[in-house]
Amino acid sequence: MSPREAHAASRLADDEARLDGKYVGDRAAGRRTNQTLGEVFAAFWRHPSPYLLGTALAAATTGRVLAGPGSWWELLVPVGLVAILPVVEWLVHVVILHWKPRHLGPLTLDPLLARKHRLHHANPREIPLVFIPWQAQLWLAPAWTGLAWLVTPTWTAMFTLLVAIYAIKSGYEWTHYLLHSDYRPRSAWYRKVWRNHRLHHYKSEHYWFTVTTAGTADRIFGTAPDPSTVPTSPTVQRLHDLSL
Repeated sequence: MSPREAHAASRLADDEARLDGKYVGDRAAGRRTNQTLGEVFAAFWRHPSPYLLGTALAAATTGRVLAGPGSWWELLVPVGLVAILPVVEWLVHVVILHWKPRHLGPLTLDPLLARKHRLHHANPREIPLVFIPWQAQLWLAPAWTGLAWLVTPTWTAMFTLLVAIYAIKSGYEWTHYLLHSDYRPRSAWYRKVWRNHRLHHYKSEHYWFTVTTAGTADRIFGTAPDPSTVPTSPTVQRLHDLSL
């Protein structure tokens, strides 16, 4: 086994041992290794992202209530968004988060989301890097509002769409945070999602892009191979081999 393969196997084994309550490395350093769901939830609210998303969700919900009764078909909006979420996650992860810096004359096209995601890959255990950057959330809020206004025929539909968007984004943010926390999973489903994400961080950045499901869209797009057939990527923690 090459040193790179051994490193990936060791990182995966250490994180799985944490979840099984067998890891002693962090304990020796005085850090908690297994947290309850309540402890993780409390820690989640020590970061700005949940408050930003919560404020946007509360504003959208208030707007929806004040807009009055809507049409029955508006119920299809959240259903449709949930149905396409794995595909959207995959596309955002591949196209935006794994964006490779490009040069346009003297300009370098390297969005904040991509830069932050490279840092996240460099240190998956650094919790502040797990969240959607607050700077991005400040401009995404008016952007989502403008898009919702353009694509919906009524005020009620617009606010229904915004409520669905922010509820889903909040769920995504919580799931991603939970996956990188020291919470010990209690279900086979969660362990599958957890391992899928660990493979992306420690095995190869070219596969396993979904976050809230265990490879749903990855199977559609052919990025959910048998892990034993995938060599450990030398740039899994150095995306595009850039200096971080």
